[in-house]
Amino acid sequence: MKDRIIDANMKEEDNFDLSIRPSTLAEYIGQKEIKENLQIFIKAALMRSEPLDHVLLYGPPGLGKTTLAHIIANELGTNIKTASGPAIEKTGDLAAILSTLEPGDVLFIDEIHRMPKFIEEVLYPAMEDFEIDLILGTEGKSRNIKIDLPPFTLVGATTRAGDISSPLRDRFGIISKLEYYKEEELEGIIKRTSRVLDMPIEDDAAKELSKRCRKTPRIANRLFKRVRDFALVAGESCITHELTMDSLKRLKVDKYGLDNIDIEYLTSLIEKFNGGPVGVETIATSIGEEVSTIEDVVEPYLLQEGFIKRTPRGRVATEKAYKHLKISFNDTLF
Repeated sequence: MKDRIIDANMKEEDNFDLSIRPSTLAEYIGQKEIKENLQIFIKAALMRSEPLDHVLLYGPPGLGKTTLAHIIANELGTNIKTASGPAIEKTGDLAAILSTLEPGDVLFIDEIHRMPKFIEEVLYPAMEDFEIDLILGTEGKSRNIKIDLPPFTLVGATTRAGDISSPLRDRFGIISKLEYYKEEELEGIIKRTSRVLDMPIEDDAAKELSKRCRKTPRIANRLFKRVRDFALVAGESCITHELTMDSLKRLKVDKYGLDNIDIEYLTSLIEKFNGGPVGVETIATSIGEEVSTIEDVVEPYLLQEGFIKRTPRGRVATEKAYKHLKISFNDTLF
């Protein structure tokens, strides 16, 4: 996948996000209903002196699932252990993680939908009864070992809730979907980041960034970081609207938050395939991208903003896409 400034997936440089991550629900901006419900569930669990029910957070990348997991642990006053679904390859890997947990700890598993199915089956008794059954040894000389676990809370995060098996999904007591952010919420996040990093930003500049970050906090913070670089090199002590506009132009992020790959996708759809309908595999091949990248990263925002439509026969460009690319729109195509 090509490197993109507006990619909402985690990158190595996003350790930067750790320094600006809120630590309490009160500091967390956006996702109002989820916050209010979590406050009640956490308070009730503490009043009962019981672990919080297992939590499943799902939604597009970059909306704050990892941040919420850390906040849950902080609000519960416990430690958090983190793991990634694809990294848990053997039952021993899961057993090693679970055996390090202390009573009340939070175990955060990112990309939980990519965890192998046979690992899921080991996780079921751990979630329900706080115990795991392991089979040791080779065939014919194997023996079963049961390990008791301390009560803990599993927080799973996924961008593909539909890929999680029903038995695993049913074992989560709290299931929450994170929604895209409103511009005013993103503006608040950008201003908070500017305070934390001690780099003032004008209101107009923060508003402009909030319009171009694809309704995603991670992208908002990444764009802020890049604009901050331009400001520092230019010797500016404050991020102005003029500097922001110039920086975004250099970064090739347009007024809708679209970058070169989005424009390439829309241009290919319109000019090579007459606006569709056309299958996603064909589009991916035409622009040299993986189908999974198109489906997970490019299309969700284009659909959200009304640039494309999904039909039974394939993807179709909308009139908005034609207007944005300044291409003549022919109603007969639709």
